[in-house]
Formats: sequence, C-alpha cells, structure tokens
Amino acid sequence: MTSASRRIRLTAPLIATFLLTGGLTAWSLGQGRAEAATPAAEKAAAKATEDFNGDGYADLVVGAPGGTVSGKKQAGYVAVTYGSKNGLDPAKKKLVSRSTSGVPGSATAKQEFGRSVAKGDLDHDGYTDLVIGSGSKGSAAGAVVLWGSRNGLTGGTKIATYGYAPQAGDFDGDGKTDLALFAGPGSYGDDPIAQRAQLWKGPLTRTGTPAKKLDFMEKSQWSSYDDDERPSPACIRDHDVCIDGPASVNGPVDPRAVGDFNGDGRADIAINDYNGDGMWNNSVLYGSADGFERGSAPGSRGALAAGDINGDGVDDVVSGSTGYEDNKVTVAYGSAAGLRNEQQFDQDLPGVPGAEEEGDSFGASLAVGDVDGDGYADIAVGVPGEDVGSVIDAGSVVLVRGSRSGVTGTGAQAFHQNTAGVPGVAERGDEFGAATALLDVDGDGRSDLAASSVHENADAGAVWSLPGTASGLTAKKSLAFGPKDLAAPSVAALFGSTLR
Repeated sequence: MTSASRRIRLTAPLIATFLLTGGLTAWSLGQGRAEAATPAAEKAAAKATEDFNGDGYADLVVGAPGGTVSGKKQAGYVAVTYGSKNGLDPAKKKLVSRSTSGVPGSATAKQEFGRSVAKGDLDHDGYTDLVIGSGSKGSAAGAVVLWGSRNGLTGGTKIATYGYAPQAGDFDGDGKTDLALFAGPGSYGDDPIAQRAQLWKGPLTRTGTPAKKLDFMEKSQWSSYDDDERPSPACIRDHDVCIDGPASVNGPVDPRAVGDFNGDGRADIAINDYNGDGMWNNSVLYGSADGFERGSAPGSRGALAAGDINGDGVDDVVSGSTGYEDNKVTVAYGSAAGLRNEQQFDQDLPGVPGAEEEGDSFGASLAVGDVDGDGYADIAVGVPGEDVGSVIDAGSVVLVRGSRSGVTGTGAQAFHQNTAGVPGVAERGDEFGAATALLDVDGDGRSDLAASSVHENADAGAVWSLPGTASGLTAKKSLAFGPKDLAAPSVAALFGSTLR
C-alpha cells in the first residue's frame, strides 16, 4: 500500500460562475453575503438542539433502515436512547416505526424509515422535536414528526410527500426553527431531473401546519418568485445568486449538514448536488431573509459535517472521502464572507494514529463537536475500511482536535473494537465507524462519541458510546448496544446506519 506524504494544505476556493445544464438561471459560486439578522435572530442556533425531554442531556437517535417491521423487510425503524448524568441508558429508550401506535402510515417494504432524521424545536415550546425521513425509494411516503415533551417524544404528525433528508434550522433568521424538506431525488443520468423542495417556516403546529409553506429549488416562491410569480427585490438586485425559478437546481441533491457558515445568525445547508454526466459538487445553500443563496463548498460528494473548528464564532464545513482511493478530509473555514480558506488532512498528519492507505475510507463518516471542552470543535473521522492488525476492514474512529489555527494532529486519538476498554472484538468486515455522532449525553459540557458498525452480527448492527473528557475521548465507562439489547428487530437491521 502506498502512503501519501504528510501534508496540511491551505488554499482559497475558486470563485466561478457557471450555467447549470438545462437550467434557466446563471449561478454565482461566490460565497453567501453576510447581512445582519433581525435582533430576534441574533442568538438563534444554527444547529438543531439535541434534548427531547428537556432534562439537560442530549438524546441519541439511531436509525435502523434495514429493520423488518410487521413482516415487511427494510421497512425500517428508529431507536431513541435518552441521555442521563451517567450517559446513555439503553433501557431508557423509545422505538418508533410506521407500525408504532400514533405514528402515521404503515410499515412498507423497502421504505427504509429512519434512513434520515433531523432535530429541532419546531413548535417553539422549548423541547426538541424529531423529524424522521426515509430512503430515496420510500420518500414519497413523506416524513413523520415526533414532538418533544417533559416525558420525551410523543405523538406523530405526517408530512406528506417530502420524506427525503429533512433539515432543521432557522434559515430566515426570524428566531423560529424552520424545516427544509425534500422529495426523493430525480434522475442521476446525463440529464438530471430536479427534485421538489419546500421550506416550512416555523413555528409548526402539532397538526403539521407551518407558518408558511414556500417552494424552492425546482420552483422558488421564497426567493425570486412570490405566489403571484413576481420576483423579490433581493433577486432583482442580484439575480445570479438566488434560487429563482423552474429547474434552477438541475439535479438531485443530498442535504447533509446545517450550520451558520457566514455568521449572520441564519442557518445554512451543506449539500451534495449532482450536475449530470456523473459529476457531483458540494455546495452551500446560505439562508437569508429573502431566500437561499448558493455558494461553493469543498469536495464532490460524501460526508459533510458542520461546527466551529477554530473557535472564531462561525461554523466551518468538513467534507469527507468519496471513494476507495480518496482518504482525505477537508475543512473549509467559515467567515463573514462565507467559506474561505481550506485545510486538508489525512492519516499522515503528524500526531494522527495510523497511516494513509488505499481502501481505509478515512472520512467516510464525520461528526463535529467539542470533546474536551476547550472551546474548539473537534472532528470524529470514521475510518470503516481500516485494518486492525491482520483483521481486514474492522474499522476505527479517529478524533482530530480543533484549535485556534484550525485542525491539529496534536492530541489525536484512535479507537476500535480491540482498543482496551472498548466493548467487543474487531472482526473482518465490521466496518466500525460507518457512522459517527458527537453530542453531550451526560451533560458535562463535553461532546461524547457515538459510533456504529452496521455489519456487526451479520448486519444486525451495533452502536458504541465513548465519553468525552478534558483530555479527549476515553474508553472508560464506554458501552455498546445493538437491536437485541433494545428488544428491537435485529435481522439485517443495519442498526446505526444513521446517528444523530
């Protein structure tokens, strides 16, 4: 196996203008403009919150899209494990599927319910709510909202049609959490077909009625066209940057992460977008009072995550590897002008355990959070193709630290199933690290790691939780659980495909 030279590269992203194939509008790939948010929105969180029952501990959502429910293969389900002062307690959980009482719809084969999820306080009552989507083939069934309360998640409200990769955040800066909803992707051929999308402006009622529904992407009512097809003043001023008409985004997109990348108090969405002829790009949809403005992001597909790596108060975009040979992670740093300098690293970064090798899939999953409480967000990098000793594709997770100057290998750590104190044993093809999440499940102000192996126990899947401390992650008091521990369907469940 070859090893790339040790490197950290700083570049400025190319600013370019291009015409989307088959589209009607020229796009600027410059960075989103930072305009002042309203006073009510100045403290609006760019990221969704994590606590469903308001007890001060983050709660973990685990998707099992392969689970058999009511005899329907790959119908899928979600397991919610609640946080506590001692961390996650698998005994304190809630299982949700389309067959759960109160949840709209019915279990359907290959729907993959739980393939995507989003968190946010949608009804503005102080409790985080959960939005559950499906895989692309099952997205027509729509999504489901479960509502947070003192007693945890309750009820179930249907969102029709838009069941693919929902995203929550205050996109217009009014201090209320909005939902960006997507229908299933269109064609991936040479001439891609745009997918439908709607912005549901918050707050939502528990009957599923938002303050307003606005189309965007295929046809935008939010930005350049209102309900009467009249262009908005913002897009008259600068029509090149607005998502403003039929087919203005000309292909399928995969929304991946939400953060505030230009520090204007409005949430933005990092996406993978398909441009035809097998070509993918990463982009950012910058939120504004008038609509989304589009800017470039590093990478061409793969995992995306958001967080403030260098502690400057503006979120950064982290993009992961896209294939067998691509083992690099790139951080694009946010600023008032949007994403600017980029920093790229791999396992040859000094201080990072292991070595860059073909097939490791370093960066196949990503999560961002402040593990040691120093004010700088750290990056959990999934390396599901990592060999552990002679065990092929056992998988690992590498923690890389944030600092004032950005990513650093100083203090980096690696964990796998053969790490002392971590439950389990590394086995061929487990692919530990297939999904990752960082959230504070024990309420100590430090993010804890959740990592999964979807191929554990013949594709049943399992999830591990490792606490964060002032010195980093620790295997002490770590735990692992799978679907059988929760009395959930286990056969080929792919438990842990989604972690949030």
